[in-house]
Amino acid sequence: MSVTVLYFAAARERAGLSRESLDVPPGSRVSDVLALLAAKHPPLAPLLPHLRVAVQQQFVGLDSPVAPDAELALIPPVAGGAPRLFRVVGRPLQLSEVVDAVASEGAGGLVTFSGAVRDQTKGRRVLRLEYEAYAPMAEAKLTEIGDEVARTWPGTRLAIMHRVGTLVPGELAVVIAAASAHRKEAFLGCEYAIERLKQDVPIWKKEFFEDGEVWVGLGP
Repeated sequence: MSVTVLYFAAARERAGLSRESLDVPPGSRVSDVLALLAAKHPPLAPLLPHLRVAVQQQFVGLDSPVAPDAELALIPPVAGGAPRLFRVVGRPLQLSEVVDAVASEGAGGLVTFSGAVRDQTKGRRVLRLEYEAYAPMAEAKLTEIGDEVARTWPGTRLAIMHRVGTLVPGELAVVIAAASAHRKEAFLGCEYAIERLKQDVPIWKKEFFEDGEVWVGLGP
């Protein structure tokens, strides 16, 4: 089936055109269309996490279905609004995505955290992890954490991305960046974010071993 994609501002510059017709598989969702666009227009790919998507002039989520002949608009942050990045995604993470979301000339301190899958837990060899999330609520909670950091350490900006699905040892499960005028606030904001994430964000982890499996927090 065919859909129409509209590009504006920075998205238009990265894609090199203002609109195009795109063939997508029947039953595609917004996330599928974005994956096709990232492959077709590589300069656009780093910008995609910062964009909002509108279908038929209504903002939608990544899991929203796309109908035949639909019009999709890629919406960069509007004038006066800095990009905020609090996302749950089903693809490999890149630390540069969260860094780009918070970096600025006024940020003298920028601290990052990368959480990777370990190959052992309590002496047991880990084969893989499976992450599951209540994505809409998880992203709302991540945004709340960003707001808490901004209130506690004024001027500190935060970005968080968490991956779901199957991950093997060495792959990144979460990336966080905090930026502030001074390093102390950036360190504190980043540490606060990872601790709050583990407390309140509805993301679950199941560990698979050679001799069994367990949901973290429920197992022995």
